[in-house]
Amino acid sequence: MQTQVSKRIFDNFVDAINAHNVEAICSIMTDDHTFIDSQGNEASGKERMRLAWTGYFQLFPDYTIEITTAFTDGNTVGAFGFASATFEGLSSKKENYWRLPASWKADIKGDKIQCWQVYADAKIPFDIIDKNRKRI
Repeated sequence: MQTQVSKRIFDNFVDAINAHNVEAICSIMTDDHTFIDSQGNEASGKERMRLAWTGYFQLFPDYTIEITTAFTDGNTVGAFGFASATFEGLSSKKENYWRLPASWKADIKGDKIQCWQVYADAKIPFDIIDKNRKRI
């Protein structure tokens, strides 16, 4: 039973991310939510993450998570797939688009995501950001 609930909460979180709905994302986070990025950097707190997601969607307005496989073990969901986006919506320039294999781990507490961890090689997105910022 908890496995199904955890998967539903995870799916709702991914759907909110793909809809770029920061309010919906935050509504699925615990107040002490922790986000861990692909470099192991941690950010905690729902309000801090509200600002972080808002800023991320400004950088990558078409950010999308594609889940191809997911496993649930009680209160933990692990998922594999792809993340993709275009830097600042510059879709006319193919070099500003990226699509990478990625995985995610979500720890569920009650009916919320307590911890969201991303595993991916973020070099390509960082290189695109750096390249475009040097042009400004």
